Amino acid sequence: MFEGLLKALPTPPAPPAWMVEESHRRVVLLLNHVLQQEPQATERLARQKGRVILSQWQQFTFKVQATPAGLLDLAQADASADLTLVILDDSPLAIAQALMQGGKPKVRIEGDVQLAAEINWLADHVRWDVEEDLSRILGDAPAHLLMQTGRTFAQALQQFVGQRAAPKASGAAA
Repeated sequence: MFEGLLKALPTPPAPPAWMVEESHRRVVLLLNHVLQQEPQATERLARQKGRVILSQWQQFTFKVQATPAGLLDLAQADASADLTLVILDDSPLAIAQALMQGGKPKVRIEGDVQLAAEINWLADHVRWDVEEDLSRILGDAPAHLLMQTGRTFAQALQQFVGQRAAPKASGAAA
């Protein structure tokens, strides 16, 4: 239902290059913030210093490089990727559905096997403690209330997505 609606919408114009670069910088800052909360993650990433990871979804690309400090930095545009991760799902709804069900989107992996294993470990073990960050800004009680509300909303959304996926799965089995 929603996918048909999304396909009917015209393709928006590409954002300007400065906006893309700035959004990539913000994503790198967020990723580094999360990585710094897990010392083992930075140790693992430091072993991969200089390695370049390219993520692609449709026409969107994001290229980062591991630093000696075990963090990430934007890679040079002409840097060749040691690892390429291509998200295969065309639909953002399918990707969101996989994430909401606790899974990962379908990905094609090309390149260095050891680097891929490290990135997989990071994806499986590193989590952003949003409540801790919010408590620094809002205080403990408001942060806890906000996160509890968010978890309740996420559970309701997950149930809705699960109910929408169940008829499709049973229809496919028949």
